[in-house]
Amino acid sequence: METAALIEILDREGRLLAAAAAEAGVDAPVPTCPGWRVRDLLEHLGGVHLWATRFVAEGLTERVPAPAAPELDAAGLVAWYRECHRALVDTLTAADPEVKCFTFLPAPSPLEFWARRQAHETAVHRVDAEAARGGDFSRCTPEFAADGVDELLIGFHSLARSRVRTEVPRTLRVSASDRDAVWTIRLSEDVPRIERGGEGAADCELGGPAHDLYLALWNRLPITALSVAGDAELATLWRERSGV
Repeated sequence: METAALIEILDREGRLLAAAAAEAGVDAPVPTCPGWRVRDLLEHLGGVHLWATRFVAEGLTERVPAPAAPELDAAGLVAWYRECHRALVDTLTAADPEVKCFTFLPAPSPLEFWARRQAHETAVHRVDAEAARGGDFSRCTPEFAADGVDELLIGFHSLARSRVRTEVPRTLRVSASDRDAVWTIRLSEDVPRIERGGEGAADCELGGPAHDLYLALWNRLPITALSVAGDAELATLWRERSGV
């Protein structure tokens, strides 16, 4: 996706998140993040937004810690989150496309990396805020949802820290029914090998609309929201070990 489109989505998702958090109240539990309340969600994401903003605005090339959130009352915390989100959107919008700064996943450019990462970080946590509020989840486009699946699989689960491993080599396939998008995940005792495309046989295939795949693979919907063909134990393995 284009960087400008990702920044627009980040803008929308943050505003939806803040509105849902205000409706839920900062003491409401977050069902999709056991043990968290909306306060934890806002403090976490506001700090992440400020963290990302520093890398781009200051051109930092080394990793620095995310800042701690201030102690605020309910109204103040929601307002603080909105300020953090606005600062990030404005920084990304104004940034030099050639900016050089720290990233932690491969990307065509640091600016595209941070726009993509923060758009998806915010979209997933927007679902958390809406879960705390109750009611239906806002929907994102199939294009953006498929991009989020791609970032999760090709980005995060190609790293050594992925815990989705099997003693005996197995193959899990993920297919978006409303996009021309398929991923093949080859599992073993080593780091998962993940490819775009559907070459070869698979032991299990997870399918559904890109939006449902996006939320289920990020563990924001139950894996049963997807169609499961083949060995359902691989679907269970994903649910139990795929947290990043």
